[in-house]
Amino acid sequence: PQGRSKKKSRKHQRFMERRALLEQRGLLRPRKRPGGQAPAVGPEAHSVLTKTDGTVAPRCGKVPKPKKVVSPSLSPSTSPDSIARHHSVLLSQGSGSAKGVQTSSPLLRPSKYVAIDCEMVGTGPQGRLSELARCSVVNYEGDVIYDKYVRPELPIVDYRTRWSGITRQHMKRAIPFKTAVAEILKILKDKIVVGHAIHNDFQALKYFHPKERTRDTSQIPVLKQRVGLPVKASVSLKSLARHLLQKNIQVGRKGHSSVEDAQTAMELYRLVEVQWETELACSLPPRPPSPITDPTADSSHYMDDQYWPTDLMTSGL
Repeated sequence: PQGRSKKKSRKHQRFMERRALLEQRGLLRPRKRPGGQAPAVGPEAHSVLTKTDGTVAPRCGKVPKPKKVVSPSLSPSTSPDSIARHHSVLLSQGSGSAKGVQTSSPLLRPSKYVAIDCEMVGTGPQGRLSELARCSVVNYEGDVIYDKYVRPELPIVDYRTRWSGITRQHMKRAIPFKTAVAEILKILKDKIVVGHAIHNDFQALKYFHPKERTRDTSQIPVLKQRVGLPVKASVSLKSLARHLLQKNIQVGRKGHSSVEDAQTAMELYRLVEVQWETELACSLPPRPPSPITDPTADSSHYMDDQYWPTDLMTSGL
């Protein structure tokens, strides 16, 4: 019995030494003292003093200043859900005014936003198939970052010039469809894409953009309400531009300009950006609760040798 007692005592001693080493390295939470306070470990141990009455006070007389809560800027990899929630945070901080509309977007990194518009021509039997013939992409400020004519995969039967603005002459400098799609999708990657009836543009690109990263001005209720239309009503880009932007587009017989249409869609989006993003944030499903680690859970079984890193095993403890 005496030998077993000594063996147990040595094992317990090694256990306590290992535990102390883990606590010192910050790998294990310090045990609470009988008084209910955990012992200070690391740099904090040198920054406190114990008074005669047993209370703990800072060693220096300086009182730490409370940290100012500042809304963090979003990284380029921020998810759309976080962007929408960030909008609501900005509004709660008083950015609902006209000034807030101007300052909210830069905080949300305007480089994350682009607007797109495509023009199609008719191919296939009787020209009933619609294929991409021009694609234009503009940034948040409306500057053109992509505008090229695209050669369809099938022979063109109907140029649809009255609406598309595409002529035979444009096809002389057009690039192959697959080349264009590769270039365009590279631009759209990880972006929030704005457009009007944008599903038609994605269909022409044979591409599906995530719904949460899509802002379709034909489906934004706020815009329709400003025009006095029901939420489910169908409204053209031309009509919205005329009523809300006092801007005339798609006029004349030369057809539509995909650059002009993309710029107009972005203008409309920016007009109601804060309100629309706030409504989106409110409609998001609640976040699932994050797992909480029980601080009172017993971790003594991790003290067994099989759980120890090699460098600690070789330290001789």
